[in-house]
Amino acid sequence: MIKELLIVCTGSFVGGGLRYLVSRAMALVWTPSFFGTLTANVAGCFLIGILSGLSATGSLSPSQRLLLVTGLCGGFTTFSTFINENVLLTRDGNLPTALLYTSLSLLLGVIAVVIGYKAAMLLKG
Repeated sequence: MIKELLIVCTGSFVGGGLRYLVSRAMALVWTPSFFGTLTANVAGCFLIGILSGLSATGSLSPSQRLLLVTGLCGGFTTFSTFINENVLLTRDGNLPTALLYTSLSLLLGVIAVVIGYKAAMLLKG
């Protein structure tokens, strides 16, 4: 378990750094700040698609999958993991579950951010 955790942490470290670099680079080109996030999310989805396809064909070892899919892509953007999970649910015939997962993620995510923001304002005083 410790070995696997270190593999994931290594990938996450690199993925998080790459996300920062992509966001900074996009900020130099595009004025709205969300373009950096959008670019990272779309690039992460493309990358996780390639890596998941390679994993499904047996071209990636379990350790490589942990490093690249869970670690790198997870650190680069959790959005790619979210989309990949929905694609896999749909592929496996679980469309209702995918729709529920998407709806709950968006709804609960927005609610959590709003509550967190309000809590921070209350704490600030």
